[in-house]
Amino acid sequence: MAEKGKFYTHQRRSIFGKTGHLLLIASTYLFLWVPIVVLLVFSFNQESFPAPWKGFTLQWYVELIDSVYLWKSFLNSLIVALSATFISVLMGIFLIFFAAQGGRVGRYLNLFYGSIIIPETVLAVSLLGFFGLISISLGLTTLIIGHTVLGLGFVIPMVYARFQDLDYRLTEASLVLGATPLQTFFKVTLPLLRPSLITSALLVFIISFDDFILTYFTAGSSVQTLSIYILSMIRSGISPVVNALSALLLFMSSLMALVYFQLSSRSKIF
Repeated sequence: MAEKGKFYTHQRRSIFGKTGHLLLIASTYLFLWVPIVVLLVFSFNQESFPAPWKGFTLQWYVELIDSVYLWKSFLNSLIVALSATFISVLMGIFLIFFAAQGGRVGRYLNLFYGSIIIPETVLAVSLLGFFGLISISLGLTTLIIGHTVLGLGFVIPMVYARFQDLDYRLTEASLVLGATPLQTFFKVTLPLLRPSLITSALLVFIISFDDFILTYFTAGSSVQTLSIYILSMIRSGISPVVNALSALLLFMSSLMALVYFQLSSRSKIF
């Protein structure tokens, strides 16, 4: 009887433990997603936010499409994100090529973690001081440089870690069969690194496009990106157009994240 009582006690504890875990997970997801759901719902509300639900409308999306300054800011953000992504990935390829030829880059790899470890505010102020020291006017160029510095902290470690996991026998076989080191890199090494290059590029693009702190310090007064434009919009109150814009950005970011995780899972397989 005593053993049977212990069994039932253990079973009850197990049930309560599972229920507690489920409640914790559910409350965490609700805490994360309820504000986003509210934003999406009220982007279709007839009244300005915050206000009770008055009826369905697409008015704010129409105003969003007709906003010239908003799309100009969106284009600036897109240019900066694409440029920073391209330069970061290209510099990552150059570094891996140097490593493939026998260059010792492992001891210097920790330098690229600086942009991740250092708080972004410190990095932004440091870049602002550096641009002032060498007399570079703030604008689109400084924005791209700053976002590239941030992107290298993600691209280099990810791609180099994948390079370290490659089977050296494949490149050795290519060299033995008569291929030059350049041919071996572009025909063997680079195709094997393609999944990690794509996933790191997507990650840098998402981070660069959504970045605010680094942009705020390095943009100056001549360039306005989407994050700065949204800040100027909400200073006078939350406009429903911001809700509509946030809904579109959420859709775009979710799509990019989905592609990122799909390619990331493939890179683990291959």
